[in-house]
Amino acid sequence: MDNLEFDQDGFITDPACWDEGVAERLAREDGLGELKEEQWAILRALRSHYLKSGGVPALPHICHANQFDPWCMNEYFPDAKEAWRLAGLPNPGEEAKAYM
Repeated sequence: MDNLEFDQDGFITDPACWDEGVAERLAREDGLGELKEEQWAILRALRSHYLKSGGVPALPHICHANQFDPWCMNEYFPDAKEAWRLAGLPNPGEEAKAYM
């Protein structure tokens, strides 16, 4: 993780440099401990959507796609920005962060 670059808000600048080890380390550093399988499902879905579309998905859709409660993000992460960051995705911008 030493060769990774992060912006001023803590988001990785190049998603291609991410791997699950990065997410595990960030989660520990942020006090989340070991990630649960439900959290991994959300992170993988966020990455998949972003890498296909280049944008922020509707978060209830990510939950629904994983057969979770529509507001699962609140259950599994302190906030959606944390999930986005752990998924190794770049800063989504101020407007998107306001809706996360």
